[in-house]
Amino acid sequence: MRKENQSSVSEFLLLGLPIRPEQQGVFFALFLGVYLTTVLGNLLIILLIRLDPHLHTAMYFFLSHLAFSDISLSTITVPKMLMNMHTQQQSIPYVECISQMYFFILFGCFDNFLLAVMAYDRYVAICQPLHYTTVMRQELCISLVAVSWFFCCIHALLHTLLLVQLSFCAENTIPNFFCDLPSLLKMSCSDISINELVIFTEGGMLFILPLSIILGSYVHIGTIILRVPSIKRLFKAFSTCGSHLFVVSLYYGTLAGAYFFSLLWDSNDKDVIASVMYTVVTPMLNPFIYSLRNRDIKQALEIFVFRGNFFR
Repeated sequence: MRKENQSSVSEFLLLGLPIRPEQQGVFFALFLGVYLTTVLGNLLIILLIRLDPHLHTAMYFFLSHLAFSDISLSTITVPKMLMNMHTQQQSIPYVECISQMYFFILFGCFDNFLLAVMAYDRYVAICQPLHYTTVMRQELCISLVAVSWFFCCIHALLHTLLLVQLSFCAENTIPNFFCDLPSLLKMSCSDISINELVIFTEGGMLFILPLSIILGSYVHIGTIILRVPSIKRLFKAFSTCGSHLFVVSLYYGTLAGAYFFSLLWDSNDKDVIASVMYTVVTPMLNPFIYSLRNRDIKQALEIFVFRGNFFR
């Protein structure tokens, strides 16, 4: 069979969420509210960190980038889903689909690296407090973020270039609300063995490496904290680490289920639910778990609101 060139594929169809037609309005309002909360909450975090000099530290520098990444991750998927739900149009142009997949891989990868960088930052703060300012200096923070962006861009570009070499036959239906790599690979009538090999090797390495850094950092943190006889410090440290580890477990668990196991098992509804968790729910949790429970952020918010009322 002669393979068709992929440029002949003009569009794909996004099936969206597995919900009934009569529930479209409710879910549209729900996801619109979640998306607005995600954007406004993370924008507020970025604004507070930029305006308050007390927040110009390594921890909040990474947090501002995480907030930006969460906004971007939601923006490349949720608005398209809401538009399709409102207009009842499921089509997405080929170029837009590939672009959406590229940026989704990019920001998803950047979240992985940034969570690892933040874990290392907390390791230095707890395990080497006297050397924190010298270790987590501005040059190192900028370098860590720049290196993360570089590798994630290469990672996303690699999978995108491999995908555009494939051919698609008659099937063009994506059982999700955005263009994800596993669904596109399943629709291809070309040999995808190289794509799968790269996913399980290069993609697996970028999955395991940040997770290993996170787990290693918190193992060292736990070891140091257990040596300190202060109950107050013990509770405070584990409370902070517990929130971070909860989000890490949620993010990595759903990511693994959607991108690794979906290549082996046919469970479209489970894939969609996992996708909703790490593209919609997890980015919304960032302002609440990482920021609004933080005393410095609360103080910066109070100052910001007071100044706003004052100038008004």
